[in-house]
Amino acid sequence: MVAPSRALNLPAKLATLRLTSKEELVNIGITCYPTYGGSGVVATELGKALADRGHSVHFISYALPMRLNGYSGNILFHEVEMSSYPLFEFPLYTLALASKMVEVAQFESIDLFHCHYAVPHATSAYLAKQMLQRPNIKVITTLHGTDITLVGLEPSFLPVMKFSIEHSDGVTAVSRHLKEKTLTNYGINKEIEVIPNFIDTELYKRNPDTSVRQRCAPNGEKILVHTSNFRPVKRVPDVIKIFDEVSRKIPAKLILIGDGPERSICEHMCRDLGIHQNVKFLGKQADFRDILSVADLFLMPSQSESFGLSALEAMACSVPVVSSSVGGLPELILHGKTGYIADIGDTSRMARYAIELLTSPAKHDLFARASRERAMEFESTHIIAKYESYYERVLNQSPVTPD
Repeated sequence: MVAPSRALNLPAKLATLRLTSKEELVNIGITCYPTYGGSGVVATELGKALADRGHSVHFISYALPMRLNGYSGNILFHEVEMSSYPLFEFPLYTLALASKMVEVAQFESIDLFHCHYAVPHATSAYLAKQMLQRPNIKVITTLHGTDITLVGLEPSFLPVMKFSIEHSDGVTAVSRHLKEKTLTNYGINKEIEVIPNFIDTELYKRNPDTSVRQRCAPNGEKILVHTSNFRPVKRVPDVIKIFDEVSRKIPAKLILIGDGPERSICEHMCRDLGIHQNVKFLGKQADFRDILSVADLFLMPSQSESFGLSALEAMACSVPVVSSSVGGLPELILHGKTGYIADIGDTSRMARYAIELLTSPAKHDLFARASRERAMEFESTHIIAKYESYYERVLNQSPVTPD
């Protein structure tokens, strides 16, 4: 049984004309994972920004996206309810999502589906489009990283990943690295538009609260921050190794934001190293701008990052970043200007970079100001306009006909 659509609020009825000028509006169906992670954050913030510009936005997922809160007259949420039958050993989410997409498209006059992740979202959109038999409905797929670099490389997913990308009417990637990785890994001949992640620099800016800093570092210690979903690919134990070296030289505190499969390992590691009193595990936080506003350094020693949205959030708050030199991070972090990058696993070098910045106030100030300036290049208004322009191109092109 498919659940009925659930409104966040009463939507304003918008025009559903094709996007041929800046004044015309579209009905957009956005499908994303609602959980704590970069792709869901970007998809949700994109939808909210599009709604602010007058477009009608319909989020379609199995749960309310984490950052979808507050009132907006142009946003609806449609829940995909999973049925449980003894015959089905595994949930059939791809099929349930496709059915919900058909329902939403029929009742809400959807112009395009914007799918964040190729599998299963673009796959479901393809099925929905075939069931609707409306070739004028477009499917745009945004690749965020894990879908390409990890999930899609599983042998069982390779054919469906390639198919879903090739049968999308438009494909975007959040970095040049991810675009090249996609073309290489799947051997596809398809144009991929690079549209980077974005940030609201008016929302994310340094606004330090002395009471927050006093709670985090009561004796004036330096504050290092890391945020992630604590999956192995984020290498959170490396964050702890870096901090261990830094704290031997400088009085410091480490704040870890997020939760996931390696949190317990990291907590035990801190106790074993004898640094647990200087490390705070805050768990999942919907809003941690107050923490970034008092941070001195952000650590991101990941094994894989297609872009590095959390690093951008830190930079917007004038926090330099020390990271690994993987994926799209070198496209975001300017080595020797807004932070430092090092090889994966080279925690000693990352610790030396951190100590260098934290012990040189003049250099840290230069890096902090450069970080803010760099973040301004990813201001949301600029990037949202790129998406609107891309929507216009895709809506006016002929239906996709891959070989």
